[in-house]
Amino acid sequence: MSGRPDPDGATDATLRAILVDVTGLSSVRAAALGPDSGLFGALPELDSMAVATLLGEIEERFDLTIADDEIDGSLLETFGALLAFVDAKRAA
Repeated sequence: MSGRPDPDGATDATLRAILVDVTGLSSVRAAALGPDSGLFGALPELDSMAVATLLGEIEERFDLTIADDEIDGSLLETFGALLAFVDAKRAA
């Protein structure tokens, strides 16, 4: 084991697929997201309704629960922040 989150990239790939499914982003745009790429407020496709759907899909596809008190502005600030959050939830 490498000791780093998501060593095989499965979480990253699934999270990108969720963004494509929820927002309608092209797979090319989703693949281009880097750790510092902005999400909420930066992607017009990610509005408040899409955020609710996105979080629900994350819960379903990763079989985890996101508590209301875990959701704040920093969670969806960047792709890297969202990926780190999902990695931490999966490791817990």
